[in-house]
Amino acid sequence: MPIGLFVGAAAALTAALLVATGSAAPTATIKAGLVSDVGRFNDKGFNQSQFEGLNRAKAQLGVETQAIESRSAGDYIPNFTTLARQNFNIIIGAGFLLAQSEATVAKQFPNITFAITDDSVFDPAFADKAAPGGVLANVTGLTYATQENSYMAGCLAALVAQQKGKKTIGVVGGIKIPPVDAFLAGYKAGAAKCVKGTKVLIGYSNSFTAQDKCKVVALQQIAAGSQVEFNVAGPCGFGTLSAAKQKKVWGIGVDVDQSYLGSHILTSVVKRVDVGIFLAVKAVNDGQSIGGKDLVFNLKNGGCAIGKISSKVPKAFIAKMNSLKAQIVSGKIKPPGKL
Repeated sequence: MPIGLFVGAAAALTAALLVATGSAAPTATIKAGLVSDVGRFNDKGFNQSQFEGLNRAKAQLGVETQAIESRSAGDYIPNFTTLARQNFNIIIGAGFLLAQSEATVAKQFPNITFAITDDSVFDPAFADKAAPGGVLANVTGLTYATQENSYMAGCLAALVAQQKGKKTIGVVGGIKIPPVDAFLAGYKAGAAKCVKGTKVLIGYSNSFTAQDKCKVVALQQIAAGSQVEFNVAGPCGFGTLSAAKQKKVWGIGVDVDQSYLGSHILTSVVKRVDVGIFLAVKAVNDGQSIGGKDLVFNLKNGGCAIGKISSKVPKAFIAKMNSLKAQIVSGKIKPPGKL
């Protein structure tokens, strides 16, 4: 299947995958492994969603699966190596921070397909001058255009802030890496699109796990006038959203729909990493060669989305935000992916 058709099918699969089949799983054909980042699989977001995608592959495709948690960065290479030595057919790293370690192991096991969430195979870590495409032929990037749905969220944030007579909103990123900055860049641009003059306060906690660090940055932004706090820091970001609740301003969730946290959640910027995992495993299970390229997930194919929106938000604001989606999908608006 051509790569364009592969990712184009994601929207339909996103809906279909959520429907329980109720049938017995087929006989296992391949082995698929997943290595977490330090957030681990109980992070209620990024890692956990990928783990769910792997489990869905096990249930619906009948593949044999194994997920290994990383408690520190020093676990990455041993964890990848453990799966590789067991001859897993596809091994997936759960995030950008695993790139260098994954590349090290992928070079040692060229007959195994590796994939990485939130990074491109064209990351210098995966360079291979001897390969036709200049990158490791057995590595696939699972990338997400989160600048697109963040652009929509930035618009909504600016509108609700202006409603209170303010033009200041904030965002707390974890570590300053490209997949984090894609969220931030889209959010900032979307705010400027819908409410000119909106000030976007940008901060980093330098952690994806320490909630207190995110809370400190968020409280500083709120003290500086922020009316909306956007979490882009994984489990650390629960501190951001806690600060928003404490100070009675809006919070925006990330990766999964975090509206369950309370009425202070404006919406969430959803990244369907579960779908990316499932589709990568399915491709290998179907005998497709996906190495040496990126699978791109975006608004158009359902890989990125906006979560539940608070019922307190005026319908006119929601309509304004949704009007941007059509323009992004058509290519009329191209949200920036870099700050």
